[in-house]
Amino acid sequence: MNLPAGCEPRCPGCTHRMLDAATSEAQKMDWLRRALAPWVDRLQSVRAVAGADRWGYRGKVCLSAVWNAADGWNFGLWRRDELIPIPDCPVHTGLVRTMVRWLREALPPGATFPLAFYVQSGAQATLILKTPHVSNLDWLDGERRAELASMGLEGLWLHLHPAAGRRLFARNGWTLLWGQPRSRDAFGLEYGPTAFQQLIPALYREALDAAETFLAPEPGDSLADLYCGIGASLARWTRRGARTLGVDLGGEAVACAGLNAPAATVLRGKCADRIPQLRAWTPFTGTRLLYLNPPRTGLDPAVLAWMTDEYRPERLAYLSCSAGTLSRNLRELTEAGYTVERLIPHDFFPQTHHVETLALLSRG
Repeated sequence: MNLPAGCEPRCPGCTHRMLDAATSEAQKMDWLRRALAPWVDRLQSVRAVAGADRWGYRGKVCLSAVWNAADGWNFGLWRRDELIPIPDCPVHTGLVRTMVRWLREALPPGATFPLAFYVQSGAQATLILKTPHVSNLDWLDGERRAELASMGLEGLWLHLHPAAGRRLFARNGWTLLWGQPRSRDAFGLEYGPTAFQQLIPALYREALDAAETFLAPEPGDSLADLYCGIGASLARWTRRGARTLGVDLGGEAVACAGLNAPAATVLRGKCADRIPQLRAWTPFTGTRLLYLNPPRTGLDPAVLAWMTDEYRPERLAYLSCSAGTLSRNLRELTEAGYTVERLIPHDFFPQTHHVETLALLSRG
């Protein structure tokens, strides 16, 4: 397979980049058949984009930054103890590649600017420095600001976080260096620099369409949306007139969800910690529905117990980024009386081994 220009062979990021689309999708389906074996007869084919759309799709990135006197700034991913620079990664969007090239030229030396990570989410970018204070901001002059505007970036943030590492973001230490604090995504929804966004809007829309058709919320129904993010799913449920409640851990996500789905009730915190509020919100009458989009670790045992023992939704849709944890949760749900109706894989991460699956279940 001929790789696009800029693809670094040593980069650990895209394990399927040497495979064509058909081979990559076949490997993903083989993994899903094994991981979800008890329900393989309900497993549908992978929904995927084709051709050029399999490249240049990644608009949310986190790159490590390293300075040295010989080459200046490099941005990339670590492989063991070596940073592999990926300044022109063909999986990244054009704006990400343009920003990386711009930063290499614009940023001051590392001795005065201890940059550790560069994070970009759509049109919002963040420079994460491992220091409690920095004085060298003269580099962002009027000419540089004009360049940012011409490239299509909408917000550039400085985040001072001395302990940045596995946890990239802290509550304090934020400064908007230039631009506006929020942008709008392909769905017209507001988002900020830390909010999660699903990649490949066309596929995400298809997944939400399938969930909405299956759940079929109506006025008088109650729909709990756990791990709701910025509210892409919440906005759908409220448009259909359902009584809706969302929960998410991220403060920025909750703020954006409130703007994107103003008719919904949105709570901040871990879903397991919000069970008392979920319990109080649960109606005594009407159809109960549930939508889930948890992290890779799957459902917290306390959340699963609340779902199966107390809330007991008639129908639920579960978008999972890990077939292994999805299999575990599906076993627990089927033991509690739920039937797996359909499993629909979505290839949100072309060129990688990752695949996400929408599970649709009904009670009884």
